[in-house]
Amino acid sequence: MCEEKQWNSTQLRRYDLELEQIPRLYYTDPKIDELISLNKPVVITGSNIIKTAKANWTPEYLEQNIGNAGHTVMLSKTHKFKYFDESKVLNKNNPHGIEFTPPTRKTKMKIGEFMRKLREWKPGNDRLYLQQPLNNTIGDLLVRDFINFDWEYINNKQSKHNWGPLTSNLILISQEGNVTPCHYDEQQNFFGQAYGYKRCILFPPSDFECLYPHPVYHPHDRQSMVDFDKPDYTRFPRFKFAKGYETVVEPGDVLYIPIYWWHHIESLMRGGPTISVNFWYKVGPTSLEYPLKDHQKVSITRNVEKMLLEVLQDPKEVGPLLRSMVLGRYTE
Repeated sequence: MCEEKQWNSTQLRRYDLELEQIPRLYYTDPKIDELISLNKPVVITGSNIIKTAKANWTPEYLEQNIGNAGHTVMLSKTHKFKYFDESKVLNKNNPHGIEFTPPTRKTKMKIGEFMRKLREWKPGNDRLYLQQPLNNTIGDLLVRDFINFDWEYINNKQSKHNWGPLTSNLILISQEGNVTPCHYDEQQNFFGQAYGYKRCILFPPSDFECLYPHPVYHPHDRQSMVDFDKPDYTRFPRFKFAKGYETVVEPGDVLYIPIYWWHHIESLMRGGPTISVNFWYKVGPTSLEYPLKDHQKVSITRNVEKMLLEVLQDPKEVGPLLRSMVLGRYTE
């Protein structure tokens, strides 16, 4: 059994942000569907969605049962694990990429080696974060646990809210204190917490201009350029107006992260490793209704950027063209 640990505010990193609490609702509460239909986050509590993971998925259990295949492990010199798209990095096989120094590196590890490094970790060593798809390489007991998730509840939400197909499930094993910096995804996400505690800070798509995303051609596409630890208000002045929503997910909780909502995730400091599982769903068929919703505006913005890149061929030409279109015509 996973023994739930307690936590306190000293385990949370401090940021210069205005934050409200994300609603925590019991899984039978009809307000859950109201919030999902409005594309707003909610923590689902008391459910059996990932009951078998909460019951079984301790670090010791996964070390014995996740399987002997090599697992993808990210390594970082700092507590930050900022995603990057390798296909957009300049190299001999990709002359159209951009020069970029990755903030993390990727390797393969057996689960035993990964867990040993976690147990023996000392300041100055690389920090670690394991990511393993729930596929045919995992052990039989994890397959059993996965099959025994409450798929009736999950499938009901998928159907009721007209989501597209489930694209992937990912097990995340994080070292305490690790941070996944602020970014957004183009899929609906049920984020289940199996072991330990994670703080999740979310921002709505309407805060797009406050969070300064990298351009779409950049390897950090969909990531905020703002360093939450030391925000540069000279470069990013509107960041001071960003208004976030936060929660600390506990074992058994499932957080709904709506499509295009920014999220900044941290494993609590001095809380031991954390184990989470994602459910990613494609967006379902939609018809445009006016006025457009904020997440639809973000999607349009991305598509405009991509179209201009395809036509101009040079990322350096996109900004000047957009400025010439706007300055003096759509600005006061």
